[in-house]
Order: sequence, then structure tokens, then C-alpha cells
Amino acid sequence: MRKFIFQRVTIAALICSLFLLSPAKLYAFNLSSILEGGGIAIAVKIFGRQINDFINTALMNRNISTQEMTKVVPVISIGNGTYVGAVQVSGPAERVQTVQAVMQLELNFSNDKFRIKALIPSDSLNPLQFHRVLGVGVSAMIDVKL
Repeated sequence: MRKFIFQRVTIAALICSLFLLSPAKLYAFNLSSILEGGGIAIAVKIFGRQINDFINTALMNRNISTQEMTKVVPVISIGNGTYVGAVQVSGPAERVQTVQAVMQLELNFSNDKFRIKALIPSDSLNPLQFHRVLGVGVSAMIDVKL
């Protein structure tokens, strides 16, 4: 029980540090921001399995778990500036394994009265050159209250 609590506290601390220790907004030619945003993506890659296990356990404890494979990957928002975070994707194992990130494309229309956020599972971390991974969806979003 003590180990379980320690693991959960450690995972929560890691998730918080992903978002609190680095600025969320990245600009194309600001090298330090790019490196910090890349650090979030690297941290998600390193701790993704633990975050994924935490999400799956939390959902299972509420009787809403998924039967498909899941994986935590960085989410990269593209539009005015680039934002980085994390999401959990789910789907058939062979397809989930190819997902490297989720691209979030924000669209506004009707004089900004409506906003759409398209979440696209991607085979690449590069927001300028990626392909959609079909059959995979986003099952959880990870964010931190500031």
C-alpha cells in the first residue's frame, strides 16, 4: 500500500513538473522555448508508461476502463504559437504503437463565435510533416491546474 501511494505521488509530481517548470507557449525562432517544449515531449516519452498506468488504474477503479491498448504521448497544438501537453490514446495495439504524438489543430469560424479543436493521432513529432494514424482515438487529456 505504501509503495502504491508513493508511486501515485511521484507520478502526480512528475505531471505537475511537466507543466509548471516550462512555459507552455513555443515560438518557432525562440531556441530556449523550443528546447523547453522539447523537454516536455521528452519527459512524456520517459514517464509516459507510468502516467498511462495511473490513468488506466483510475479509470478501472471507476468501472470505465478501456479494453484496447493505451499509450500516453505528447499533444502538440498548432495555430498561433505551439503549445505542448500530453494525452492518452487508445485503439488496436499495432496502430497505437505507431502513434508518436497527437496534433491539435484549432479552427475558428463565424467571427470566432465557434471554435473547433481537432485531435489527430500522428506518426511523427513534427507538426509540419505528419500522417494521421487511423483507428486510434484520444481517451484522456492530461493538464494541470495552475
